[in-house]
Amino acid sequence: MNIKHLVLVLLTGGVITSCQKEEQPEITVFETSAGGNKLTQVTGGKPAEEVSVITIDPEVSYQTITGFGGAFTEASASLLNRMSKAQRDTILQAYFGKEGARYSLTRTHMNSCDFSLGQYSYTPVEGDTALEHFTIDPDKDDLIPMIKEAMEFSEDGFRIIASPWTAAPWMKDNNEWVGGKLLPEYYDAWAGVFLKYTDAYKNEGIDIWGFTVENEPNGNGNNWESMHFTPEEMTDFVQHHLGPMLEADGKGEMIILGYDQNREELPKWVDVMFRDEESSKYFDGTAIHWYESTYDYFPEELQYAHEKAPGKYLIQTEACVDSEVPQWQDDAWYWKKEATDWGYDWREEEKKYLHPKYAPVNRYARDIIGCLNNWVDGWVDWNMVLDRQGGPNWFENWCAAPVIVDPEQDEVYFTPLYYVMAHFSKYIRPGARIIEAKATDESLMVTAAVNPDNTMAVVVFNEGNTPRSFRLNWNGLEREIRISAQALQTIVIPTAQKEL
Repeated sequence: MNIKHLVLVLLTGGVITSCQKEEQPEITVFETSAGGNKLTQVTGGKPAEEVSVITIDPEVSYQTITGFGGAFTEASASLLNRMSKAQRDTILQAYFGKEGARYSLTRTHMNSCDFSLGQYSYTPVEGDTALEHFTIDPDKDDLIPMIKEAMEFSEDGFRIIASPWTAAPWMKDNNEWVGGKLLPEYYDAWAGVFLKYTDAYKNEGIDIWGFTVENEPNGNGNNWESMHFTPEEMTDFVQHHLGPMLEADGKGEMIILGYDQNREELPKWVDVMFRDEESSKYFDGTAIHWYESTYDYFPEELQYAHEKAPGKYLIQTEACVDSEVPQWQDDAWYWKKEATDWGYDWREEEKKYLHPKYAPVNRYARDIIGCLNNWVDGWVDWNMVLDRQGGPNWFENWCAAPVIVDPEQDEVYFTPLYYVMAHFSKYIRPGARIIEAKATDESLMVTAAVNPDNTMAVVVFNEGNTPRSFRLNWNGLEREIRISAQALQTIVIPTAQKEL
């Protein structure tokens, strides 16, 4: 019998028991938990006394998934180059290999960013509007080799989004790496950099899928590389310069994502980007970050952005545990509410409530599920690899990553965040459709997807410290599943009984 599989991703821990007398499809459970499992196949366990219901309806569908993944940065790439080949291969296999997380959507930086070893530009010669001295040489030592090695490990391939933090200082009104605006007389020259960059990477054997116009156009304080746009300025740049130039150069298929910052201001940006047919012609979608809050994923703003441009991409392009030196070989820390972020220390008093202490695993799980339930079609983490300090970072802006390394000792630590990402990226594949999923237990977060091969993925998160049980209903079938406190599961279920 040709049996297809249903994949359930559950942020839980548990057991499966038969709820019907007739022959039922077998279910396989993989678990990541605060108790120590890491995508481990598990069986057994005592069901909880109270049983709620989760209902999956594949007939009701929403957005199509673009992918999940992380970012190629010079920081990550330079660390890999300091590791032994065996350890480097272990990391890239874990992220991109068939038996690993199977990352499908990635991001990288154009010119330098804070997670570079220093500040650099592809256009180092002042006044070079013809871009005669354009060069990607700064990327050739570390960044490009990491991307090309990842391509070798990836059987399905992955898409790359490129994002600039700033143009070269000579193109800006303040002639600085930090802050300032792109001078209007350099709009065409800066758009030309995107074209040159695409060709240069193509010559290296790397295809760029698309761009965000500017990382964090609202600015990030007087910190690392940045360049400011208003919604009107960015829309003008895309509508009259970047979009037409890409089209004229035969690159009209390149994806252009606007905004690329926190979700709170989404309505203001999409109102301008998609105000009419002319303004929205070259915008293929919107990019967002999660740093506005450690717990609020801003569902109303996400819904608004989708309604404003229902046929466009809505992609989470950056997230990380920021303003933290990562904990080394301490899995328990990632499950506890100990982490703080930039807003815990620096946010204005009236908005500090958005930045309480939090458990990193919980933040990732809640945000990804919340995004998927509100039209987000892609979710990209920040650095794939950092060291025990949370760098290298020329500004000393220390952050955590799913994989932490000690290059001096040639040691690798896969944090629980790696496994959280893998539960989504491995089992919800590009082209999947988000489908209806409802839970009667309000303490459980749930999302679900049907993959192109007709497998399904359902993600359930139990953030609490109490195990729970629920009956999972789909296509007329039913299973009772026990959910441990603070755990993540992937459940595989054959679905031969119905073609979707």
